[in-house]
Amino acid sequence: MAYMMVSQQTPPINGKYLGDRECLHGTHYSSLVDSRIICRSFVHANVSRRLIYGWKFLTKDRKTKGKSDRQLISESRSGHLHVFASMGESSVGDPAQSYDEDSPMRLFTWPDSKRPRICILGGGFGGLYTALRLESLMWPPDKKPQVLLVDQSDRFVFKPMLYEILSGEVDAWEIAPYFSELLSNTSVLFIKDKVKTICPCYGLKGNGLQTSGNVGAVYLESGMKVEYDWLVLALGAEAKLDVVPGALEFALPFSTLEDAIRLEKQLRALERKKFGKSESPIHVIVVGSGYCGVELAATIAERLADRGKVQVVNVESTICPSAPVGNREAALKVLLARNVQLLLGYFVSSVRKAYNKKEPEVFEETSVTHTTPTGNTEDLFILDLQPVQKGLPSQTLQAHLVLWTVGAKPQVPSFDSSFQVQPFPISGRGQVEIDETLQVKGYPQIFAVGDSAGLRDSSGRLLPMTAQVAIQQADFAGWNLWAAINDRPLLPFRFQNLGEMMTLGKNDAVCAPTFVEGLILDGRVGNTARKLAYLYRMPTNEQRVKVGLSWLAKSSIDSIAGLQSAITQALGS
Repeated sequence: MAYMMVSQQTPPINGKYLGDRECLHGTHYSSLVDSRIICRSFVHANVSRRLIYGWKFLTKDRKTKGKSDRQLISESRSGHLHVFASMGESSVGDPAQSYDEDSPMRLFTWPDSKRPRICILGGGFGGLYTALRLESLMWPPDKKPQVLLVDQSDRFVFKPMLYEILSGEVDAWEIAPYFSELLSNTSVLFIKDKVKTICPCYGLKGNGLQTSGNVGAVYLESGMKVEYDWLVLALGAEAKLDVVPGALEFALPFSTLEDAIRLEKQLRALERKKFGKSESPIHVIVVGSGYCGVELAATIAERLADRGKVQVVNVESTICPSAPVGNREAALKVLLARNVQLLLGYFVSSVRKAYNKKEPEVFEETSVTHTTPTGNTEDLFILDLQPVQKGLPSQTLQAHLVLWTVGAKPQVPSFDSSFQVQPFPISGRGQVEIDETLQVKGYPQIFAVGDSAGLRDSSGRLLPMTAQVAIQQADFAGWNLWAAINDRPLLPFRFQNLGEMMTLGKNDAVCAPTFVEGLILDGRVGNTARKLAYLYRMPTNEQRVKVGLSWLAKSSIDSIAGLQSAITQALGS
C-alpha cells in the first residue's frame, strides 16, 4: 500500500493548523471518502499519471488501487502554501496537459478575501519582475495585494545568457533558478500550470476589489479556476516554426532552457560521433542573422572550430540590421575570423530530411523526440534556398543540425467562449494592444508587459521584443498597479534604450552603451561589462550574490590555469 505525507507540520490555512486527520478546508477525512483533498497524515493516495497543481485538492479514485502513486509536495512560507509540484517530474518538463473536461472545476482559494488579488500570467522578465516590484512597494495594511504568479515551468530563465550553456561558461542554476527559491522571502504565491482561457471582469468597488459578480477568472489546464481583481499578461512569445514546410519537424528553436539543453546534448553527441574523423566535419546551419542568430553562430563556430562548419542564412542583406554600427562590425569581424559562411539575401523555402531507413534516435534526457543526424549522407537535413533578388542562383544545403532563430509568436490567452465579451485588441504583430499606462485597451483592470504587449514609442515604431523592454515595463506595471489600487494617477511608460549587447563566444562579447556616444566595448572587456550588467539585472539580491561568487570562482580558476599553461610553455621553450 502506498502512502502520502504532506508535511511534518501542516502550515496554517486562514490562521489555523490542521489536525492529524483534517483536510485543508477543515473537514474530517473519514467523512469524505471520495473527495479531492490533501490531508496531513499518511493517507492512501491513488493519483493519476498527470501533474495536478492547486490550492486544496488531490485527485483520489478508489478504482486506481494498486497503481503507482505520486506525491504532491508543497512549499510552506509565511503561513500558507506557495508552490505545488509533482515529485519525479523533470524540472524543465511540460505541465499537465491532460485535464479531463468532465472533472469538476477546482477554485483557487486566496488567503484573504478582503485584500486585492493580482494574478500574473507568465514568469519571465515581465511577469516575475512585476511581482517583485509589487512586493517592494510600501502598501497600506488593508490594501497590500495578494499576488499569484502562474507559469508553465518551475524555473525563471535569464534568456540572454542561454548561449553560455553551449560555451560552458554558466551552469543551469545560475541563469535558471527555481521560482521557489526566488520567491522564498516574499509573500508572492506561485502555481506551475498552463493558461487555458480567461474571462475578464468589469467594475471595481472600494479597496481595489471587484464588484460582486464581476470578478475576472483565469482557467488553467489542470482544471483550476483562479478569480482575480487585477490581471497582468506576461506570457512572452514562442518560436514560430510553422511558416516554412518542414521547419517544425526538423529545425530546432533556441528560445528556452529546454532548447539550449537539447542543443547542447545533440552537439555533444555529434562531437563524440565525429571524434577523430576530420574528413567529415559537423555541419550546422543557422536560419536568421539577427541578434540570436549571430550570437548562436559565433558561439557554435568557436566551440566546433576546425571540427565543424557553420553557415548563416538570412533574407536581409546584412547581419543584425537593427544593431548599432559598432556592434554589427565587431560581430561581422568575429564571424569571418571563425570561417562562418554568410548566405545573405536568401530565404528558406523548405526543410526536409534526406532518405533514411533508420528509426530516429531519442534523447531520453529531454521531453522532445528529435531525429538525430549520425553523419551519414542519409542522415543529413536538406534546406532549399531561394534568392530574394533576381540574378542569384537557388541553392540546396545539407546540415546535421538546423537552428531556427527567425519569427516569434506572442502568447495571448484566449477568451472563454461561454462569455459574451469583446476579445483583446490585437496588433499586426499578434500582441495585445495597450495604452501608455500599460493597460489593455478597453480593459483597465488588465495590464500587459513584455513580448505579449504591443506599444509604440514616440516615433510610432513598435517597441522591440527584448528583455530590456520587459524589465522596464515591469517596473512601471508594478507602480501603476499600486497607483490604481490606491486611487493615484498612473504613470505613462517611456522606454529608455540603455544600449545593446551580444555575446560572441567564450570570454568574447560586444557592448554599445548609449550613455557614452560612440563607445564600443568588445573582446574580454566587452564580456566583463556584459556579465556585470546582467549580474545587476538578476531578479533578487540573493541570486546576485550566489551567481557573482560562482562567476568569480570560475574566473579565478581560469586565470590560474592560464598562468600555469604560460609558465609551462616558457619553461619548455
